[in-house]
Amino acid sequence: MDFTHPHFAEPRWLWLAALAPLVVMLLHRYAAWARRRQMAAFAAPEILEPLVRSHSRARRWLKEILLMLAVLLAAVALARPQWGETSEVTRALGEDILFLIDCSRSMLSEDTRPNRLTRAKLAVQDFVQQHGRGRVGLIAFAGQAFLQCPLTFDYDAFREALLAVDDKTIPVAGTDIGRALEEGMAAMEKNRRRKILVLLTDGEDLEQRGVAKARDLAAQGMVVFTIGVGTPAGGVIPVPREPVGADLLRDSSGQVVQSRLSEDTLRAIAEATRGRYHSLGTLGEGMSLVRRAIDSPGFLPDLSQTRKLGVDRFHFLVAAVIVLLLVESLVGTRRKLVETGGR
Repeated sequence: MDFTHPHFAEPRWLWLAALAPLVVMLLHRYAAWARRRQMAAFAAPEILEPLVRSHSRARRWLKEILLMLAVLLAAVALARPQWGETSEVTRALGEDILFLIDCSRSMLSEDTRPNRLTRAKLAVQDFVQQHGRGRVGLIAFAGQAFLQCPLTFDYDAFREALLAVDDKTIPVAGTDIGRALEEGMAAMEKNRRRKILVLLTDGEDLEQRGVAKARDLAAQGMVVFTIGVGTPAGGVIPVPREPVGADLLRDSSGQVVQSRLSEDTLRAIAEATRGRYHSLGTLGEGMSLVRRAIDSPGFLPDLSQTRKLGVDRFHFLVAAVIVLLLVESLVGTRRKLVETGGR
């Protein structure tokens, strides 16, 4: 048996070990006084003396000592004495994955079929369905960013929030990746689970704050995977026209706007947080690569923790208490008298 590091896990119970035997002794003394008083009221001393001759003070003292020892050991057992050590490894169950989806007007470009936004939403839906563990959440962003679905294990609720995202979800025009990352950092809870952000966008960071904000996330232990939605060649941006049909987005000079995938910004954001950049691809291959990276051992930090725990030894004291109580109950307070007489 290992006797290293002896200590009490619940030392606050030790006060009971000091007081309980004293209380038991005082109760016995009061009981003895009450018995003598009752017997004195029952009969005269010369009549009582033959009646109590068989009473053994030594046996009664033995019973009291056994009971006090039992109470003492029971109180010490409550303090949970421990010696020896064992190891316990705790691991975080799954990851917290927050998806940041760009729903700005440029995501309506059809260089990725059927368009960038729809393809990104389908890729996220497939990812969650195949990954199948941990909590997921959703942020939609354009010129502003809003939390559409807090981190949850309810994948059906997440799917409903995902399908509801469109180019009208964020009324503020533009693309502010820094604001999206800032909202993602605020949505992450302070716990020991692995924290992962998956940013799906065409990379047009009009406010140019994405890389700086990514460094703040890295300092908080968060990893950002960036997914480029679209193609470097780019495509035009359709603008719905009332009541039916669509036009093309044009700049102030009347030229048709050509939206292209900006990969350099997305690579820099991923590198700043020890993540990876992938192009989404026509069938969502980029999200499959993210899933493999998350599942691969050693890529993300291991948040398992090994703790040294003491080994409870109160069982021995409980066994001793039971033995003491059994012995106390078997010890009587009467002694056998030796009869004397003559012819």
